[in-house]
Amino acid sequence: MKSYFFTGTDTDVGKTVITAGFARAFSNRGFDIGVMKPFAAGKIHNSKFQSEDAELLAKAAKVRDPEELINPQFFPIPASPYTASLNLNVNVNLELIHSKFKELMKMHDYLLVEGMGGIMTPILQNYYVADLIRDFNLSTIIVTRTKIGTINHSIMTIDKCKNYGLDIKGIIINNFDYDGYPTSELKRDLESLTDVSVLGIIPKFDTLDIESVSKYVSDNFDLSKF
Repeated sequence: MKSYFFTGTDTDVGKTVITAGFARAFSNRGFDIGVMKPFAAGKIHNSKFQSEDAELLAKAAKVRDPEELINPQFFPIPASPYTASLNLNVNVNLELIHSKFKELMKMHDYLLVEGMGGIMTPILQNYYVADLIRDFNLSTIIVTRTKIGTINHSIMTIDKCKNYGLDIKGIIINNFDYDGYPTSELKRDLESLTDVSVLGIIPKFDTLDIESVSKYVSDNFDLSKF
């Protein structure tokens, strides 16, 4: 197994739930899995974790790492780090992010990192999520959806990853929209148009929880190839 950076073709494509599902699946198999969400934003969740996503990842991986490691920088408004830093008059602390990343990599055998938004979500002027992935030197897994328009978004995301020289492990199709492209057609078209493998398809769940997703991942993905 390797460490991975989960990115997406857009915000709200299911990166957190899928990253959590993989974290739990690997943890259940006895792997020492760490998790990280370098940047998070939105409404403050609770006193232990400002980010609900970060708390979900920690629970999924069954780790007790402190919030300042899992989510080093949180912005209490729903915006990119770049926009939030301007609106809140705070600095984006990349040095802190890199320091906590290195610390987590030493603490755990493997690390699953979830990005914020899409591949070109701005972190600083002329520094994007793609730059962060490159600096972390991690292979990336791209989460996409089935909604009409996703092929365009997926191709642009993959092209940008290739332009940055990023190693793409593959694509995961999240079928939570349910009323978009038929998944078999989408898998065929994405693989044909991009030369990137679709690692698997996450179905729509009636009740979405970590255990359901992790069981599906364990049963339907070849985890030995990760």
